[in-house]
Amino acid sequence: MDWHIIIAASVKIVVFVFLVTLPLVAMSVWAERRVSAAIQDRVGPNRVGPAGLLQAVADGIKFLLKEDFTPDHVRKGYFWLAPALVMVPALMTSAVLPFGSSLFGEKMVIADLDVGPLFVFAVASLSVYGIVLAGWASNSKYPFLGGVRSTSQMISYEISLGLSVVPLIMIYGELNLSSIVQYQAENGWALLPLWGEGLSVKGFLLTIPVLISFIVFMTSMFAETNRLPFDLPECETELVAGYHTEYSSMKFALFFLGEYAAMIIGSGLAVTLFLGGWSLPFGWLTPESADAAVPWWHGLIHIGTFFAKVIALILFFIVIRWTLPRFRYDQLMRLGWVFFFEIALFNVVLTALLMWWLA
Repeated sequence: MDWHIIIAASVKIVVFVFLVTLPLVAMSVWAERRVSAAIQDRVGPNRVGPAGLLQAVADGIKFLLKEDFTPDHVRKGYFWLAPALVMVPALMTSAVLPFGSSLFGEKMVIADLDVGPLFVFAVASLSVYGIVLAGWASNSKYPFLGGVRSTSQMISYEISLGLSVVPLIMIYGELNLSSIVQYQAENGWALLPLWGEGLSVKGFLLTIPVLISFIVFMTSMFAETNRLPFDLPECETELVAGYHTEYSSMKFALFFLGEYAAMIIGSGLAVTLFLGGWSLPFGWLTPESADAAVPWWHGLIHIGTFFAKVIALILFFIVIRWTLPRFRYDQLMRLGWVFFFEIALFNVVLTALLMWWLA
């Protein structure tokens, strides 16, 4: 047994999940409150710590100390299991995201799988079971309606989400996310092909299907993470709080954490596939290969670059939430099946025709 590999993976899990992702969830909640306050001309959190920065800590303490109340009418086993089934898949998908090049000779990815996007979609799709169980186990009409809505919504948009990635896989010829980032570092980001082979006619023309893929991917990600304008499973104006109406204390907090963790990991996947991952523009500080070791300070810059891009996308998620109205449910389903499914399918055919013509 190679203990070096096990210890390195354990350290990366602790650092990425517990010291980066979970604090980033807390900071996302703070940013959500501050940005929404600015958009609505309010002050926002400003009492707990400078600029309200400790508000997330106060919320966490509140969740821990609140009474963990379980109503008598619920199906208790499934009621307790559901929040974990929402939280765990969101954190598991972070295992294949390359959040840096390398640091002290270790690749900055927990599990460097050759089927990275497939792993993300397979594991992320499990979270729908937690939401369905929460709605069913609550034994109440509003949570049940929220669970049913979430099932059809997430299954519908998973199709366009998966199809939106197919053109990128065709262009890169890779399913390994580290290799995809390395290719973009050398030849231009998928959405910004301004150096290397990206400056060719082929690179310019292939930007068209990549841009379509990005629009479909990001819109589907909003639906998959139940964010406005696609938060129909938990919309307050119709379903009280949807599938987590009956939850309180840390069980509710797990749903809350799961939603924000899924948003962060979704942003990380978008950065990896479309925005060059940890790579800097114009090939600056690019290692010779995906497996090459780099100076430690290069590694730190790459990690910082990745998270700067992720934070920018999180802010995009937040701004969209507080500027667009919620869809009606029939509009939501129509958008997924009548428009995005066909657009994503057409984009696959367009990419194949462009690659055949440019070969």
